[in-house]
Amino acid sequence: MERRKFLQLGVGLTVAGILAPTFVKSSPLAVPNKLPLWRGFNLLEKFNGDHNQPFQKTDFQMMAKWGFNFARLPMSYHCWSKPDNWLQMDENVLKEIDQAIEYGIKYKIHVNLNLHRIPGYCVNPPNEPLNLWKDDQALEAAAFHWQTFAKRYKRINSKKLSFDLINEPSNVEEPDYVRVVTRIVNAIRQEDPDRLIVIDGLHYGTKPVFGAADLNVGQSTRGYGPMQVSHYKASWVKADWNVPTWPLNPDGNDKWDKDRLKRDIFDPWKSLMDQGVGVHVGEWGAYQHTPHDVSLSWMKDNLEIWKENGWGWSLWNLRGSFGILDSERQDVAYEDYNGHKLDRKMLELLQQY
Repeated sequence: MERRKFLQLGVGLTVAGILAPTFVKSSPLAVPNKLPLWRGFNLLEKFNGDHNQPFQKTDFQMMAKWGFNFARLPMSYHCWSKPDNWLQMDENVLKEIDQAIEYGIKYKIHVNLNLHRIPGYCVNPPNEPLNLWKDDQALEAAAFHWQTFAKRYKRINSKKLSFDLINEPSNVEEPDYVRVVTRIVNAIRQEDPDRLIVIDGLHYGTKPVFGAADLNVGQSTRGYGPMQVSHYKASWVKADWNVPTWPLNPDGNDKWDKDRLKRDIFDPWKSLMDQGVGVHVGEWGAYQHTPHDVSLSWMKDNLEIWKENGWGWSLWNLRGSFGILDSERQDVAYEDYNGHKLDRKMLELLQQY
């Protein structure tokens, strides 16, 4: 879209608001910067623009019944808009997002909106026509979408709703990432100064962003390490790994166990938390081909570390190949539950933490 036309149609999104190098200072957040103990699941109805579905009320009902309090909604902006017309947003789709937030409020599930695909970037193919880290037009569009959500939901308390700006940034240096998220935070806070905002870590969400510690936002990490355990036989990972155990390679040079998880993956995030930044594990889980007993043992060690650190978590996913429902694992005695196949052992493990 022509830059001049974009700026003319900005619907209250000013050039100064988007391109200002500093962020708008907010009043104190309704939720402290040390994030609440959110425990729940990723719900994928709008994860892919080609499979755009309404969120399911029954998911919120089940999560609430089981004692969970968090739903992360990774969404593609292609569900309500298109790369060649970023300013046109489908109101019918936005109402489906409204509905998910209403489900969350009704069932006391905190809803975290995340742009898994944002104008200018997605960790998954296909690539966007412009580059969020390099092109101002893509950044203006990204900020416009988030400011639209900020305006739409400004009357909903941050105890009930938060924003997770960009899923798993990769191939971007920290100064460029901080510049981008600062502009988007600025746009959101022009509409809603008190909105609780979370940013994903660098390098696919795995590295804390110390340069954003003064932005007054939380940060989201990942629990997929080592990938030989979490992504064994995943079709999108081109690797030929042996069947994993946990601990992994206990007699080899590349041993992984709970101590190494803590030291190599999570201690840097604890250092960030010590600077007053809230931390949450936005995604984690083991794929359906990882042996079930290995998955549970590995999950338990992760959960114990996070409990010690006071971190919440969000399993990828509720229903699907990483989840507790309909995962199609071949080594699980499933329980029939409301039309789903429930992995009761995994559910009971999660409920302990």
